[in-house]
Amino acid sequence: MPIWKLHGNGRTVAPGAVVKPGERLSWPATIAIGVQHVVAMFGATFLVPVLTGFPVPTTLLFSGVGTLLFLIVTKNKLPSYLGSSFAFIAPITAAVASSTMGTALAGVVAVGILVAIVGVIAQVTGTGWIDRLMPPVVAGAIVALIGFNLAPTAWANFDQQPVIASITLVAIILFSVLFRGFLGRISIFLGVVVGYLAAGLLGGLDFSSVGDAAWVGLPEFHLADFTQPGTWGAIAMFLPVVLVLLAENIGHVRGVASMTDPAVNKSTGRALIADGVSTTIAGLFGGSGTTTYGENIGVMAATRVYSTAAYWVAGIAAILLSLSPKVGAVFNSIPAGVLGGATTALYGLIGIIGIKIWVDNRVDFSRPVNQYTAAVSLVIAIAGFTMQWGDFQLGAIVVGAAAALLIYHLGNAVARIRKTGADDGGPIPAVGPLGGDPE
Repeated sequence: MPIWKLHGNGRTVAPGAVVKPGERLSWPATIAIGVQHVVAMFGATFLVPVLTGFPVPTTLLFSGVGTLLFLIVTKNKLPSYLGSSFAFIAPITAAVASSTMGTALAGVVAVGILVAIVGVIAQVTGTGWIDRLMPPVVAGAIVALIGFNLAPTAWANFDQQPVIASITLVAIILFSVLFRGFLGRISIFLGVVVGYLAAGLLGGLDFSSVGDAAWVGLPEFHLADFTQPGTWGAIAMFLPVVLVLLAENIGHVRGVASMTDPAVNKSTGRALIADGVSTTIAGLFGGSGTTTYGENIGVMAATRVYSTAAYWVAGIAAILLSLSPKVGAVFNSIPAGVLGGATTALYGLIGIIGIKIWVDNRVDFSRPVNQYTAAVSLVIAIAGFTMQWGDFQLGAIVVGAAAALLIYHLGNAVARIRKTGADDGGPIPAVGPLGGDPE
């Protein structure tokens, strides 16, 4: 008995209809859509290991394994591809610079464990408490500060090959503006291809390692290391990533539910458990942390095919790609200028995603508490504030995220106390700029 029910004639989707997670088209059509999902995720997934120094094939392997694991844990009811999360770039970069790759992987593992634990809690209690902890103004600030904190890294690469970087950046912008649908969604990937070709023509490309690499072979594995000095301080830098993964996964589930079946929302806890376990496994053996992918949501919206069968195809295809060292060598040969151009756009877009959360949720920035929640956390991230006690250091991302949470919740607590005082008969005193009714 097949796992998926054949949709209609298996070849077409009627106007206004969708192929639900438990359905599929014919296998040739399903395989084609699965490959399209691989292309959609590829541009973003490979950038994370390239930018952090992690092996690309290893990241591809664990993204494929994570996708299959996600489908199993969610009982084949929630279509999703688990690709590399951009939220890990900043803490990984900082951890590797101050310690070792093993320490950075320990941070990835810690995030995965925490997300899985939250998933278990959410499966039992629901996700309302997450919404209260991290309302839109806080969620948007945390996402935005992670992107803007990376701006100096983008410039460091851009400055090495400014001509190639500029060509890459212009290509990304043109592809994004000129194309709609699928091609527009992979504009960063296409821009990197253009930049790579330009580097070859301008003599800025070293392709020698690609010719020496084998076509078939196992990925390179690294183990998480919790024993290095300063590891726990490094792990602290990863904690805000937990909040980002929660927001991304919950948003993904709600997006799929709105386009297929509201009952999909019941899988939220399972989705968090699956992503947490996937991230933990990846971190233990040298892969980047994973998350659900908006790029693949776009493919589903365009094709109206939400079949989990397509994601089994995509996961298996990613695993097969990871078994080619030559594929990894190609990505490792990407010049600094290409990375500089791509990350100038990419890191800015991460920041804009945070701002989009504010816009979509109509955050009221006439309220001082919202103003300061966003303003202080962003300046902390952009300027690179740090706090240090001996060998223990908190980086700008964790300090900025903590500031966003504290300012918002303490500010609203003060506002509630003031309002209670007014209800008791006295006028509301002027106690500073954090006034205003809580949301």
